[in-house]
Amino acid sequence: MDLHIWPILFVIYVMSFLDRINISNARIQGMTEDLDLYGNRFNIALFVYFIPYILLEVPSNMVFTKVKPSYYLSFLMLSWAIINMCMGFVATYEGLVVLRFFLGTFEAGVMPAIVYLTSMYYKRHEFQTRISFFFCSTVIGGAFGGLLAYAIASLDGRNGLAGWRWIFIIEGVATAAVALVSIYLIVDWPEHCTFLTAAEKQLLQLRLARDGAGGVARMDTLNAYAYRRILGDWKVWAGAFVYMGVGITGYATTFFMPTILREFGWTASAAQVHTIPVYAASAVGMVSVAYLSDRLKHRYGFIVLGCSISTVGYAMLLSGLPRDAKYGAMFLVSVGGFICPPMALAWLSNNVAGHWKRAFSSAIQVALGNLAGIVAAVIFQEREAPRYPTGYGTAIAFMWLGVLAATVLYVGMLVENRKRDAGKRDGRLSRPKEEIDNMGDYHPAFRFTL
Repeated sequence: MDLHIWPILFVIYVMSFLDRINISNARIQGMTEDLDLYGNRFNIALFVYFIPYILLEVPSNMVFTKVKPSYYLSFLMLSWAIINMCMGFVATYEGLVVLRFFLGTFEAGVMPAIVYLTSMYYKRHEFQTRISFFFCSTVIGGAFGGLLAYAIASLDGRNGLAGWRWIFIIEGVATAAVALVSIYLIVDWPEHCTFLTAAEKQLLQLRLARDGAGGVARMDTLNAYAYRRILGDWKVWAGAFVYMGVGITGYATTFFMPTILREFGWTASAAQVHTIPVYAASAVGMVSVAYLSDRLKHRYGFIVLGCSISTVGYAMLLSGLPRDAKYGAMFLVSVGGFICPPMALAWLSNNVAGHWKRAFSSAIQVALGNLAGIVAAVIFQEREAPRYPTGYGTAIAFMWLGVLAATVLYVGMLVENRKRDAGKRDGRLSRPKEEIDNMGDYHPAFRFTL
C-alpha cells in the first residue's frame, strides 16, 4: 500500500518545496543585482508568498474533499510550475512580487490535502514514520535545490539569460512534467481507490474502525453541530500553535542557509554545496526519531528534544566561534528544526477523528502554522549580517512558544483521557443520535495519543 500512496506524493512535495525556495539559491547567483533586491526587498518577496498560502488552505481542503485527488493536486502543480517558469523571465522587482503571490496561491492546498488524504489510510501509530519520511521531501528539496542550482549556474549567459533565470526555468519545466504524469499516479479516496480489492477495502475500514474508536468516533456530516465541534476544539488551535512555533527553523534554514553560509566566507557555489550535508543529516534525524515515536506511541517528548537540539545550535551561531564550529551548529539547528514539524502534523492528525474534522484540522493547522513562514521571511535582515541576532533570537523564542503549546496539548489530553477512563464523559451519549453519530473525537470512546 505504501508504494501506491507515497512515492508520487513525495515527488510532488519535493517539487513544491524546490519551487518555493529556489529564490534563495537564485539570490546568490546574481538575482539581487539584476532585480535590485537590496534592503528589505528580498524579505518582502518571501513574505508576499505566505499571504494567499495561509488564507487559502482551509477553503482549498473544503474543495479537495469534493473532488478526485489526482485531478486537484495535478491542477495545482501544473499551475505553480507555469508561475515558476515565468519567474525566469521577470524583469522587475514588482513583477517578482506578483509572481511570488500567485505561487503561494497555487501551492496553498498541497500540504493540507496530502496530510488529509494519507491519514485516511493508516492507523494512528503507523502514521508518524510515514509522514516524517514524506517530510524528508523538504530536506531533499533543499539539498537537491542547492546541488541543482550549483549545476545550473554553469548555464550563465546561455541564450542571453543569467544563470539564476535558468534555475526557475528548468525547475519549472521539471515540475510541469511531473504534474502531467501525476494525474495517473495519485491515489483516490480509500473507498474509491483502484489498487485495493473490495475485500482489502473492507479490511482497511475495519482496521481504522478499531483504532481510536474510529468506528463510532465519526464526523461524516458537515452541519452546524460539526462546525461547533471543529472550530470550538481547543486541540486544533493548540496543535496549530505547536506547528507555527516549531516550524520557523525549517523555513529560516531553507530561505537563508545559502546566504548564511556565504557569510562564513565561502563562494556562492561552495555555499550551495555545503547545504547538502546539512539536509542529509536532517533527513536521517527525522526518520529515526519518527520511528522511535511510533514504536513508543509518544509525540510530546520528541518535540521537546528537537527544540532543545536547535536551541544549542542557535546559541553556537550567536557566539563568536570559528567558522567550522558554526557550520557544525547549522547541523544542530537543522536536525532539531526538521524533527519537529512532521511530529506536530502527525500528532494533531492522530487526535482528531472523522472525515470533516480531519479535513478542517489539517488545513487550520497548516494555515496558522505557516505564519512562521512570514516571520522567518523578515527576521534575517541584511544589515545584521553575519551574526543575525534578530533572526536567531526570534527563532529560539518561536520554537519554545511551540514547546509551550505542546505542553498545553499534552497535559490537556492526558487529563481528558483520565476523565474518559473514569466515565466522566459518558453523559455525552445521552445526546440526540444524530449528534452522537457526528461527534468525531468528542465521543467518549476516543482516546488521545500523547
